[in-house]
Amino acid sequence: MLILPEKPFHIPAERGKIGEYCLLPGAPERVEMIAKRLENPVFVGTNREFTIWNGTINGELVTVCSTGIGGPSAAIAAEELANCGARVLIRVGTCGGIEQSVKSGDLVIASGAVRQDGTSREYAPIEYPAVPDYRVLFALVSAAANGGAPYHVGVVQSKDSFYGQHDPDRMPVAEKLNEQWTAWKRLGVLASEMESSTLFTVGAARGLLTGAIFHTLWNQERVAAGLDSTEIKYIDIASAITVAVEAVRILIEQKK
Repeated sequence: MLILPEKPFHIPAERGKIGEYCLLPGAPERVEMIAKRLENPVFVGTNREFTIWNGTINGELVTVCSTGIGGPSAAIAAEELANCGARVLIRVGTCGGIEQSVKSGDLVIASGAVRQDGTSREYAPIEYPAVPDYRVLFALVSAAANGGAPYHVGVVQSKDSFYGQHDPDRMPVAEKLNEQWTAWKRLGVLASEMESSTLFTVGAARGLLTGAIFHTLWNQERVAAGLDSTEIKYIDIASAITVAVEAVRILIEQKK
């Protein structure tokens, strides 16, 4: 049995000084941006890809922690935040569209994730579904519905290899990658990203409430169909941040 140290191995935090509610961007530079949407934001610390700020919503401590790119570091953040007292973890990130209805600038709320990652297999058999907690999902949908930005709710694909998606024909396993991508399109998968399947599965194993919302950077299927240019037009993730913060507010009010 692992004996937990007073301070985690990786994230710059201590037990009792992390909020029950946590927002998880990937990029460290987005942490302060999110924290400024909270009341009384304060810098906590930074180590490796993990940067942490705290703030409050309706008097409740809320933590913002970056996770870097991909499942392994997202799992480390989730584990160590949970060890420090976190209970609700919401991923706030970016994605690339797959379903042609998903346009650049749209929001995507994950109701489930294709487990095309390696980390989640260390937690559960591949047959186990990667899904968010229904309370977090409903809070995100409610916040998005009130926010005005276009949004979609459905399954996303979580992968480990960025270039396996963007340059599959160069890979020795090109046939397999292209076959899987065709399957995701036929199944109506909305978008591709790199963390939610891990977060949802770790959350299930640890008894955490998880959710995920993404800002769509672009959609390669729309580009291939001649519907969009190759230029990424909407990099600002402000609308996703707004929805995530409002979802936390809804969850806090529901608890009270």
